[in-house]
Amino acid sequence: MTDSCEVEGGYADQDLPFDVPNTVTEVLDDEEKKVLYDRIEKLLKEKDAVLVAHYYVDADLQILAEKTGGYVSDSLDMARFGNECDASTLVVAGVRFMGETAKILNPEKRILMPDLDANCSLDLGCETKAFSKFCDEHSDRTVVVYANTSAGVKARADWMVTSGSAVDVIKHLEAKGEKILWAPDKYLGDYVQQQTGAEMLIWDGACIVHEAFKGTELEEMKKARPDSKVLVHPESPPSVIALADFVGSTTGIINYAKDSDAKEFIVATDRGIFHKMKAAAPGKVFLEAPNAGNSATCQSCSHCPWMAMNNLKNLADCLEKGTNEVFVDEKTSRLAVKSITRLLDFSKDQGHVIYGANDA
Repeated sequence: MTDSCEVEGGYADQDLPFDVPNTVTEVLDDEEKKVLYDRIEKLLKEKDAVLVAHYYVDADLQILAEKTGGYVSDSLDMARFGNECDASTLVVAGVRFMGETAKILNPEKRILMPDLDANCSLDLGCETKAFSKFCDEHSDRTVVVYANTSAGVKARADWMVTSGSAVDVIKHLEAKGEKILWAPDKYLGDYVQQQTGAEMLIWDGACIVHEAFKGTELEEMKKARPDSKVLVHPESPPSVIALADFVGSTTGIINYAKDSDAKEFIVATDRGIFHKMKAAAPGKVFLEAPNAGNSATCQSCSHCPWMAMNNLKNLADCLEKGTNEVFVDEKTSRLAVKSITRLLDFSKDQGHVIYGANDA
């Protein structure tokens, strides 16, 4: 097992239940990038394919997605875009649960990924069989799962939520007197519980990126830069959330930075988001929230090692060879789509805009 950073009551207290890839990003020069860009653009046209990319993948992939008529967003919005576009093939630059969600919502389309081994610590830390057993042991509860879960876990759930919709959904269920079984992110679950007062039983899982942010060091950084606004994703530990000027999803964080009068921001989420933040708010300064210092052992943990497995070369290869196709069996897909559709219907009924406003 690979050791994580020292964290507040999280995976650092035990061996990780999964391996973390040691991803090394190859640096390409401008000419190498141009060759790959041209190759991929040609392949996308030949294969009747469109590229959808998550905010956390490398900026080169985000740029290419938008340049070729694709899309950059959160996982649910990526799947929505795939459903609305005419292309018969979607290439999902992200992590595996995003490819599965795209397949569930677009069963008639072919879904490819640059690397099928690109996963997520929340997904890996909530295995379907163990989670189903946990649900069976608490069958009186309504099962609500975060989007960062496998198709199998979504199939076992009553509801799927995103970080931008979780509070509203749980408030709705709490008002009906329902007791909640929540998975997998304990920090997001704790945040939602604090915001809603709901009775929640929370699975013990965490994102290794967000869990690494440090409250003590963030407080020191904030004191040293008093004009900065602190923007925090709710998958972060409570000590980090407590220091936030804004807590929200990836899209919420981008929009806050764009609309705020502040000129400098300390950002506690994956640094892959900086590409979109700089595009949305040019001239503003974005700093990584600290994940190193007296209470940590790592030097930089603010980028998902699985997201980093996506690159221009394996993107071109999967398109050219038609490899790394995502499949979800019919029964799992049929059950999982119910929990996803329940969120979409709820948001529509409440007059909320889910697509483009929520992170997964």
